Amino acid sequence: MKYTAVVLAGSRPGRDSFAESFGTDLKALIPVGGEPMVRRPVRALLESERVGKILVLCQAPERIARVLPGDPRVAVKSSQGTIAETMLGLIEDGSMEWPLLVTTADHALLDAAMVDEFVREAGVADISIGVVERANLLRRLPQTQRTWLKFRGGAYTGANLFALKSPAVRPAIELWRSVEQDRKKAWRVMSLLGPVMLLCVALRLVSLDEVLAQLGGRLGLSLKAVRLSNPLAGVDVDKAADHTLVEAVLAGKA
Repeated sequence: MKYTAVVLAGSRPGRDSFAESFGTDLKALIPVGGEPMVRRPVRALLESERVGKILVLCQAPERIARVLPGDPRVAVKSSQGTIAETMLGLIEDGSMEWPLLVTTADHALLDAAMVDEFVREAGVADISIGVVERANLLRRLPQTQRTWLKFRGGAYTGANLFALKSPAVRPAIELWRSVEQDRKKAWRVMSLLGPVMLLCVALRLVSLDEVLAQLGGRLGLSLKAVRLSNPLAGVDVDKAADHTLVEAVLAGKA
């Protein structure tokens, strides 16, 4: 079974000072390792045997398409206003080939081995979410600054990898849309499990897997966390410090 890979390469509304500091208005075009950032995850997906087609979604398709590998498996289309609206559009597209593997243009250190491991471990879950455990990442990059979600048994950061098995995942996307603009969206999602579960999460009395099982039960879906072995899967380029760190990793200096 091959996945259709979806690369989210859109920009936030308004001016992007981070992108402008590199002479562009599009974050996906920020240079990383001597090439536009979006090109790196697309190339990693092309190198994976588990990926069939690649769909890059953004607000400036013609500009993004010019910097991508000239491969017939890659298509570039316009995205919607938000990530949730974009994903709902894919669900409603009858021509979409499932399952989907979703990642982002700023996943500059993504490689084919990460993709293959994630897809292999995703199994038959309706939705799989890639994560990296804090101790694993800090052993490799002790200087990195990430956002950590803390549970019993470990703290995790997202790996910007999601596997969606079928259009049946729509309830999860609708849930995401309801909290997408909330800076504390992870806590908003967990609050739907009720005050007792929220307290258990806050006190780290439940594991990540237990929380996903509870949330999946609410949605009527199976949710799975895939703990990736390569800590670099937990690094994206979302700010200047990230860019400096990723450049150092690529240069063999970190």
